[in-house]
Amino acid sequence: MDKLSYENALHARGYRYVCGVDEVGRGPLAGPVVCAAVIMPEGEPIEGVDDSKKLSAKKRQALSDLIRQKAVAWAICAVQPQVIDEINILQATRLCMKNAVESLSVRPDFVLTDGNMTLDIDIEQQSIVKGDANCYCIGAASIIAKVERDALMAAYAGVYPGYGFERNAGYGTASHIAAIEKMGLTPIHRRSFTKKWQ
Repeated sequence: MDKLSYENALHARGYRYVCGVDEVGRGPLAGPVVCAAVIMPEGEPIEGVDDSKKLSAKKRQALSDLIRQKAVAWAICAVQPQVIDEINILQATRLCMKNAVESLSVRPDFVLTDGNMTLDIDIEQQSIVKGDANCYCIGAASIIAKVERDALMAAYAGVYPGYGFERNAGYGTASHIAAIEKMGLTPIHRRSFTKKWQ
């Protein structure tokens, strides 16, 4: 499938600024959920843009730099664990995506979101299941969001050593769970995800 088919169809209908939105970090036990919104220029797509999970860390970093450089506009937002616990991960993700869209320096004409997510915005939108793999601008958003969140979690590893955040990004790996059992929860652990260790 042509990754640009969604954008091309929208451009053909007269939409100029098509924005892709994706989130990273819905599943981890620790850390924020991070969302990115990106408007890519028409023509000259960046080679290799794909679902961020399919790319090596090195490739992701290189693509993230290129996307930020070439984008018409991009924005990244995070919603912290305390808010996730308060309003639940689904609502936190919707809020995060909305904030990312509204933080763009250029207002989009149309918004494409990954998954099955309707946002509380006054801009036309469409959600695409597996959008990060099938739609160019959503794939671009998934890459910059993942690079940003991984860097954030690596920084948290310095604040809360012993949990392996630089390796597991807060996901519930065996070594991460062993660390929780040994040392307890940190302030960045999601209490709604870690009830059995409270």
